[in-house]
Amino acid sequence: MAGWVLHVDMDQFIAAVELLRRPELRGRPVVVGGDGDPTKRGVVATASYEARAHGVHSGVPLRVAARRCPEAVFLPVDRDAYEAASAQVMATLRASGRPVESLGWDEAFVGVDGDDPQTAARDLQRDVLTRTRLHCTVGIGRTKIQAKMATGFGKPAGVFAITEANWFELFGDRPTSVLWGIGSRIARRLADLDIVTVAQLAGADPERMATHFGAATGPWLVRLGQGHHDSAIEPGPRLARSRSRELTFQQDLTDWDEVQREVAGMARALMTDIAAEEREAIRVWVKIRYVPFSTRLHGRKLAAATNDPDRFADAAAGVLALFPDRRPVRLVGVRAEYA
Repeated sequence: MAGWVLHVDMDQFIAAVELLRRPELRGRPVVVGGDGDPTKRGVVATASYEARAHGVHSGVPLRVAARRCPEAVFLPVDRDAYEAASAQVMATLRASGRPVESLGWDEAFVGVDGDDPQTAARDLQRDVLTRTRLHCTVGIGRTKIQAKMATGFGKPAGVFAITEANWFELFGDRPTSVLWGIGSRIARRLADLDIVTVAQLAGADPERMATHFGAATGPWLVRLGQGHHDSAIEPGPRLARSRSRELTFQQDLTDWDEVQREVAGMARALMTDIAAEEREAIRVWVKIRYVPFSTRLHGRKLAAATNDPDRFADAAAGVLALFPDRRPVRLVGVRAEYA
């Protein structure tokens, strides 16, 4: 292939945006989450590198973060500020004239032709820093997975390349779960087949894999193990695949009638948002976080696509019935996947 894929990943994006507004906090551990009060329930949205050194990462309860890093500065989430900064970053990448595929607020794939992707990567880093005052890391690869995996080796603010020449040197002996696209559930299913390393996955029989994972997914997993992922960049605005709402309660919900009311209200509000976008949902998920901090998730495909609040609320209620445990609840969430 003549082309290259670059994976541009902003460094500690949310924390970095906050530090632009509060430069006096540079060098200090900064934690962003909830309304910024670590005495309340909530989880970390992101943490600066200084806070991460103390074991504070995304998803950690704010109270735990405060115990691990008492000297941390806690800030509230400001979604509007992050969306504005993200828009600047993506506009800068597109200004290069190259195809750009946005993956979210803080990362994107960029297609590059020619034989000097290193220079292209450095140019993009410079342009992003000049325009936004934010640093990014760039991974280089022949395919999306190579570029995506390369970024982790370049953090922070570096450039790293992965190709077929060093793929197995870097990942061959590592567990399959390190690969982008393989979660813990698939990794466990692979382990049941005595496939535990990337090299073993790369050498698996595609037909055998198709038998266990399906005609499309099985061979795709083998290609993933070989570092052969789709390399085509899909430019244009990113269309979200789902929309969700969730709420952490400062006091536990012990009455499941109240849990049901919260789920129904959240589902209706979610459909109001989706109807305003002129889209429809095809699947509903309900998330319950029990006391003290165990999370369960159930979902169900809808009989037909809808953006009707009552129909979706009824579907969410049906999913909630799949939770047999009626223990006290600290968080409720509802997610709709788009048709």
